[in-house]
Amino acid sequence: MRLAYPVRLDKQPDAVVATFPDIPEALTEGATKDEALAEAKDCLVAALGGYVQDGRPIPAPSHGVGEAEIALPDLAAAKVALYEAARARQLDAPALAQRLGCSRRAARRLLDVDGRTRLADVEAALRSLGDPMPLGVRAV
Repeated sequence: MRLAYPVRLDKQPDAVVATFPDIPEALTEGATKDEALAEAKDCLVAALGGYVQDGRPIPAPSHGVGEAEIALPDLAAAKVALYEAARARQLDAPALAQRLGCSRRAARRLLDVDGRTRLADVEAALRSLGDPMPLGVRAV
């Protein structure tokens, strides 16, 4: 499971606008196509963080509906996988903390898509829930 979302680019008179068909909240722009694509990755991570904060399911990426695909950074992809695994088991952050034997604060950090956490810690949490690390993401 590689989390890569299609992005559409729309040339405007003074900018290139990047939108994600699967994540309507993710909208950004850049002066050029390359700049818009660079901004799109941060925008996607922030939008998915909003899904996690709101307790909503993460939309699955569709394919072939954009001009390019933006892959989530490894850490964000792992955290999204952990969030979905916890959500499938109806575990909120306090229940996840109890299950993992860590503090609530540590569990919240593990689920913070844009926050700093060691990838190995997210992988260990996924393993403890019986879920694999997303394909293509490896902790070192």
